[in-house]
Amino acid sequence: MNQNNLKNKITDPSRILTLANFISLLRALLAIPIIYTLRDEQYLNFTFWLIVIAILSDALDGWVARKSHNVTHFGQWLDPISDFIVILAITAFMVYEGRFPTWFFIFYIFRYVSIALPAIYLLNHTNFILHSNWWGKWGAGITTMGVFFHIFKIETIPYLPFICLIVASYLLIISWIKYYRTFIQEYKSLQ
Repeated sequence: MNQNNLKNKITDPSRILTLANFISLLRALLAIPIIYTLRDEQYLNFTFWLIVIAILSDALDGWVARKSHNVTHFGQWLDPISDFIVILAITAFMVYEGRFPTWFFIFYIFRYVSIALPAIYLLNHTNFILHSNWWGKWGAGITTMGVFFHIFKIETIPYLPFICLIVASYLLIISWIKYYRTFIQEYKSLQ
């Protein structure tokens, strides 16, 4: 193939406007129609498909970013923030309605804030970019399953939502510990 005919790959990690970032942003915005459809059981079919779209978009944005060589610093922040927004908004509504355990909602907020604050500090004082870890990805995935099974209960396995949240809690705690080890190492490098 002639080298002159090849399209240059865009690899600038400081870009913001990419298809993958747009997909992540749309996922965060899906929280609004999901909550709207959760308000009335007659819309649960729509809720199901909106949640499926949100889950698929979580896989799609990363795939698009890697395949198009558009992995960006902004996208590495936006992806977990979008996940957090969707899960937080849905669970906040469900806690308000008495349909989701408050303990997990508080735990989830505390964990996220306690990771975000040192990450933002390090970002402002170094070139540190926080990358998600597999423990957190699995924890977020199982959290999503727990939320899903709180909405769409399987009567033959009534403890499934609770089990999902317990497993997710353990994974998210391990992820939190890993993040804090990274933060401590980065902080020591500042001195």
